[in-house]
Amino acid sequence: MTQIAAIILAAGKGTRMKSDLHKVLHPIAGRPMLMHLMDAVDALNPAKKVVVVGSGKEQLEAALAGSAELAVQEPQHGTGHAVQQAEAAWAGFDGDVLILYGDVPFVPTSTMQMMIDRLNADDNPAVVVLGFEPEDTQAYGRIVTQNDRIEWMVEHKDATEAQRATKLCNSGLMAVKAKDLFPLLARVTNDNAAGEYYLVDIVNIATQDGRHCYVVKTDPYDVTGINSRGELAAMEGEWQARRRVQAMVDGASLIAPETVWFSWDTKLGRDVLIEPNVFFGPGVTVADNVKIRANCHIEGATIGSGCEVGPFARLRPGTVLEEKAKIGNFVETKKAHLGKGAKANHLTYLGDATIGAGANIGAGTITCNYDGYFKYQTVIGEGAFIGSNSALIAPVKIGRDAIVAAGSAVSRDVADGDLRMVRAEQLVKPGWADRFHETMRKKKAEKK
Repeated sequence: MTQIAAIILAAGKGTRMKSDLHKVLHPIAGRPMLMHLMDAVDALNPAKKVVVVGSGKEQLEAALAGSAELAVQEPQHGTGHAVQQAEAAWAGFDGDVLILYGDVPFVPTSTMQMMIDRLNADDNPAVVVLGFEPEDTQAYGRIVTQNDRIEWMVEHKDATEAQRATKLCNSGLMAVKAKDLFPLLARVTNDNAAGEYYLVDIVNIATQDGRHCYVVKTDPYDVTGINSRGELAAMEGEWQARRRVQAMVDGASLIAPETVWFSWDTKLGRDVLIEPNVFFGPGVTVADNVKIRANCHIEGATIGSGCEVGPFARLRPGTVLEEKAKIGNFVETKKAHLGKGAKANHLTYLGDATIGAGANIGAGTITCNYDGYFKYQTVIGEGAFIGSNSALIAPVKIGRDAIVAAGSAVSRDVADGDLRMVRAEQLVKPGWADRFHETMRKKKAEKK
């Protein structure tokens, strides 16, 4: 089987983003756009990946963490020049090369495979170009074809009015044999309106050589490029709209779909009910038959079957809810593991805590898990009852079936079945309040 490799162009300065963060690292659905693309590439099991970088190289090195080779384009003289910078990394590789763009994040793996398959067809094309037909052709380069065979390609700024009338646009994405790619690039010149070396010119050079080049078409969404904050927001909106539809197709109920925001990796079971204004950050898994009430923020959490969350709850990373556990309104959890049927119904903070099955956490309870330097664990046993407005000062263990009386500040372990009450002695002064009110009324009257 022919090996596959990818060149991902990410050397653009991204000036329209007006950001210190590299353009291709701006997130969509909680994940850098480049990582969306790399994930789709990885599904092809590529033998090699080379990312062409310019400014912001250090940021890309950190983000890629050795998962791809880097080639530097400095200065930038066009897309053809960018691909040439990867040539040194191609020594000894004789397979198929996909040329992709880091700011075009949602090219499906199936589309990439379609390009590779066409490149390896019996008619042996020199280059396969990914084309699309948008409603607004804007300033895209055009592809002139005859039965999917490319007759000529031209950048918008160099195109005639007749060529601009063509609806088939060039995405910039290509598939080329490694043995053809760099010899063709060596013949590209910068004789054009921008004075740049266009990657697209390899198609015209191959055509002039008498070889055939072909276009395969895809949905415009798949090749949408992102160059500004506005385009980033628009793509986020489109991605979310599609994800909401998919969630409902897969068996979740979204009462107000347009108000629910998913992360790239959100996993939902069947018969999940999601009320309005729910936000999922990265790392959330939701089992079957879960109810997520309105106005919840959830990230890094695992929610078991039959659980109920919210309204107005915040589940932070490390939260695990086992079957039929319940988190109510104005409850925040972080690295908290609630056992089967455990519940914290309202006004509670549970951090760095393990809570046994069936335990009940009363309103206003907090685990005091941080001393300004270190975090400490609170362990609450099965069936324990924590009274309202209690402070559990970690590290501390509350035993099975133990009771902590309301208003207690517990700093020592409580044994199984014990009651712990930590309160100041109540003082009663008969008639004191009546005397106080009478005195104050007289003072107020004397001032009039």
